[in-house]
This record gives sequence, structure tokens and C-alpha cells, in this order.
Amino acid sequence: MNAIRILPLAVALVIGGTASAQDKGTLTPKPLPPLANPNDPSVPAKELFGRRDTPASLQARSIGSYARGCVAGATAVPIDGETWQVMRLSRNRNWGHPQLVNLLQDLSARVPRINGWPGLLVGDISQPRGGPMLTGHASHQIGLDADIWLTPMPNRRLTRLEREEMSATNVVREDRLDVDPEVWTPQHTALIRAAAKERRVARIFVNPAIKKALCREAGEDRAWLAKVRPMWGHNYHFHIRLACPSGEAGCSDQDPPPGGDGCGAELSRWFTRDMLFPKPGKPRPPLRMAQLPAECRQVLVAP
Repeated sequence: MNAIRILPLAVALVIGGTASAQDKGTLTPKPLPPLANPNDPSVPAKELFGRRDTPASLQARSIGSYARGCVAGATAVPIDGETWQVMRLSRNRNWGHPQLVNLLQDLSARVPRINGWPGLLVGDISQPRGGPMLTGHASHQIGLDADIWLTPMPNRRLTRLEREEMSATNVVREDRLDVDPEVWTPQHTALIRAAAKERRVARIFVNPAIKKALCREAGEDRAWLAKVRPMWGHNYHFHIRLACPSGEAGCSDQDPPPGGDGCGAELSRWFTRDMLFPKPGKPRPPLRMAQLPAECRQVLVAP
């Protein structure tokens, strides 16, 4: 395997944590230590992909599935745009398939007309070569997932320190049963509706309490709700997932969402005691390179 460049990553991410939207970054990230034997097949794939700080010089391509794959030829979302700003720059997770980058730029340009916000604050997308992350997400591996903060972009450029330390907005009530009416607004509904109506978007993940609010506020136009799927977490951001790009045979789509708006019994089960207070499960062992598509090794070692 070629030598693996060290990725400057925040110490907090090296030693653990969830890398969720509100977790702080740092202005002085420290490099990861070199691996003693990167060719050892027992080395977790996240340790290898987490040390690549540039994209693979290959044709853009999403490889594998959302939670077991990688991305070749990734493009970075520029950290500043007219209608977006990238957060937590120390994570170096603003990389994605060019089609995702294009969608985020298109969507953000329409945000002032959609809900009056100046623009979007963009959270985690993928690592430069995708793959499993050292912390946080199980998905976000093939450059087709992106987190959008539930906080409007301000009318000024945030400082680097603000991008690392500013907290995202928690829109869910403390009891987890509904959104917080003090912070949830019609602008949130308008933004998620517009994202869900994008043809290229396959799914949007939100906290179940947010899904409940969207069901309540959707009105008669409800077809878009089928794409909006409840998932724990996601109370500070919503998660956009694109379908596999046309013609990329090595990319594995999910099955289409179930029919209907998902606002009935399917949603109600998320508010049972067992779902609200789940028992801790046994951690899954980290993925090894042998468990990823074979093409991901080429992505990992490419210049």
C-alpha cells in the first residue's frame, strides 16, 4: 500500500466522540500518528481512510453502499459561497460526489426564496475518499450524504473559531415527543419540503419529532413526506441522501421508501418507551478493508 498521508484532525475526534453537529472542533488540529503496519488486514478501514486528506485522482464515482463503500474523484464544497458556509472545518469532511456538491449549491442558492434565510450552514458530507469515519457516522461513505444544520446562515462570514465552536440549533423538545415551539419555525418546514422535492434526493433523515411536526404542517401536498424518514439523532441537522448517479453500476441504492406519507403507525412506534429509551446495544466491530468493495483499495492507494 502507498504511504498514507497524515490527516490533521481535531484531538477530540481522534480519541472518540460522536462528531455530531454540536460537537466542537479546534483551531489547532493535531495529526494522527502513523500506523505501524497499514497493510495488516486487521487494521480497521476507518484508520486508513481517516488518514487520507486529499481525494483520489480518479474519475468521480460512488462505490458500494452508503454505509459500506468509498468515493473516487470527490469534490470539495468550497468553505464559502454566496448562500452557504461550511462548518467544523477541522474535520475535513466537506467532500462529496460532484452531483451532491452541485445539488447543495443549487439548493442553497434557492434558500432565500424558499424560506427567507440568507443561506445554509453545511455540516459533515464525506471524507476526501469517503469510507468509514473515525468517529460519528455509519453512513456518509460514498459521497452522497450531507448534513444541513437547522440553523440559518447569518448575514456575515463566520470566523474560523465560530465555525469550530458555534453550536447548531436543537429544535426538539426536551422530552423528545415533539419539536420545541420556541425554536421550530415554518422556515424549517419550507426548507425540508424543498429539499425532499428535489428529484435527485432519495431520502431525508430527521428526528422523529421533526417528522411529526412536518406531518402536522404539510397540508394537502403530502407526497414529499414519503422521502422524509425518522431517525434518532438529527435534532440539530437534517440529512440529505442522493440516489446513486445514473450509470454508476458499482453504487448500491437503497430500496425506495415505503408508500404513503409515513405519518401513521409507522411514525407512532418511534414514540414508544422502548424507542424513546433504547437499551444500549453491543458495538459492532469496525469494518475491515476486506468488507468493502474491492475497488475501494484502489481508491485508498491512488495518488
